[in-house]
Order: sequence, then C-alpha cells, then structure tokens
Amino acid sequence: MVSSTSGRAGRPRILVVEDDHGLRDLLARGLRGQDFDVVTAVDGESALRSVDVAPDAIVLDIGLPDSDGRDVCQALRSRGIDAPVIFLTARREMADRLSGFASGGDDYLTKPFGFPELVARLRALLRRRVQVEAEDAPPRLWVDPIGHCVCWGDARVDLSPIEYKLLARLLAEPHAVVRRRQLRQAAWPAGALVSDNTLDQYVSKLRRKLVQVGTTWVIRSSRGVGFQAVPRA
Repeated sequence: MVSSTSGRAGRPRILVVEDDHGLRDLLARGLRGQDFDVVTAVDGESALRSVDVAPDAIVLDIGLPDSDGRDVCQALRSRGIDAPVIFLTARREMADRLSGFASGGDDYLTKPFGFPELVARLRALLRRRVQVEAEDAPPRLWVDPIGHCVCWGDARVDLSPIEYKLLARLLAEPHAVVRRRQLRQAAWPAGALVSDNTLDQYVSKLRRKLVQVGTTWVIRSSRGVGFQAVPRA
C-alpha cells in the first residue's frame, strides 16, 4: 500500500519506505510539519510502484519484509530515479555502510536516531538542487526547492514563493502545456480567487527572471489554454 499527500508544488517530495507502522507514521507527520510533502510505502514492492511521480529524496529502511533496502535502491537507480537516498538501519558495521553506498545510497542513519538529524541531512542533500536538464542546451537549469531560486550555470536569481511554485509546476512537465487552472492550483491556496490577469503578470515576471539568469529556456503561451516551458529554438 502507498499513501501520499496532495503534493503541492514547491514543497520537496519525500518518499519514506518503512515497514514499522509507528515509525513510518511518526516520520511522515514530522516531515509534513517541516514543510515536506510525504509519500509512504511499507515494503520494496510498494516503493517501486510509488515512483511514477519522482520524489525529491528517499528515506529507505534496509530491513524490509519483502526485500533488502539496498536491492530496492538498485532497482530505483535502474529505473532512472536519481533522488538522494538516506538508508535507515539498526546495523552498525562498516561493511553494511559500504554496501549501502555501493548500491546507490547517499547517506546512512543508524537506529535509534534523532529526528532533527534526519531533517538536517535531508535538507543538506536537497541543497544539491533539483536539476531540470535542458535538452541539447548545456549548462543545466537548476531549481532550488530550499532556496527558492533558479540557476543557470553560475548565475542565480531569487524567486518569490508564487513565482517558484509556478516555475516548478511548469518545469515538472517541460514542453507540455500546463493549463491555467493547474497553475492556479499549484501556486495559490485552495479557494483563492486569482484572475487571468494576475496569472499573466506573474508569468511575465518569470519570463524576465529567466532572461535575467541567462537561460535558453522560455515560457510560451498557448492561447486560451495555458503555458509551457521549452528551450528556445
């Protein structure tokens, strides 16, 4: 079984894979309280099913009931999931740590551990930034979910919370036309009255900031439908 939050744009999405019901719920509640969106899975099979929407980071128990967490990590990597992985385990031997790194893990916490340390490690990994690769147009466009900024090579430009959420939603489906309704849902609270003119103004600001950062990506309008993020031809 896999459960998830609504997945608001702009909040890092964390996959927690843990078979212990109490610990899994404790981690999910705590991470949501730290402004993360959380998806939970109870075993390796459900974890692999849950990554249709790729997470930004993964907290992965090694001792799962149906598989070894290191095997799950290898399977995720083979599917192209490059989100950083923090392993959780009661094992303390150096050989276990090394095998975890060899399987594609990025960090390691031994049980019992302090929740603030897990949050700090997650934030440190996320600062490596979500990368949206521009096709045939190096360098890469970097979107930072912690610092709320957009980067192109060594250049970076800060974004307001709404600008960040709009850009994150557009870049979640590069080349696809994202409807106006979907953008309003991603960037504003439920029930907020947002006019087309207001949305257009924010998109105009984003366009100027993309020019400012020097990226080859642009935001194009689809008349009467929405907007799409594409590399400039």
